[in-house]
Amino acid sequence: MSSTTKPLITGVDFVSLSTKDLAAAREFYGSVLGLEPSVLYREADPVGAEFETGNLTLSLLESEKLGLEFRANGYPIAFHVDDFQAAHAELESRGVAFKGDVLDSGVCFQAFFEDPDGNTLAIHHRYAPRP
Repeated sequence: MSSTTKPLITGVDFVSLSTKDLAAAREFYGSVLGLEPSVLYREADPVGAEFETGNLTLSLLESEKLGLEFRANGYPIAFHVDDFQAAHAELESRGVAFKGDVLDSGVCFQAFFEDPDGNTLAIHHRYAPRP
């Protein structure tokens, strides 16, 4: 790409996660994780909802209502937290069951968990610059 060519892709607008139970997913992402809801698709018979994370929108889609096969995401979406220990403790108090020990990579902490549909999520805090 030349320096005078404008990039074709300039960002990511949203990431979609599949759900079998939109009401349970909305409760988890809104109440347990504390994310801000922004959109409910089709108010009368909802097929999805969006939540804001600060820099990326999560789109939860009730797959079967859209004619799609349900598939839980096995690779984590990592949510940034400023205070890792406080966030970990608060989420545990809200019923989040973390999987395994906290991962300390030498530059960041991560802790993995799942939403009610089995989509893998994580909390993440970078405490040192990458080498």
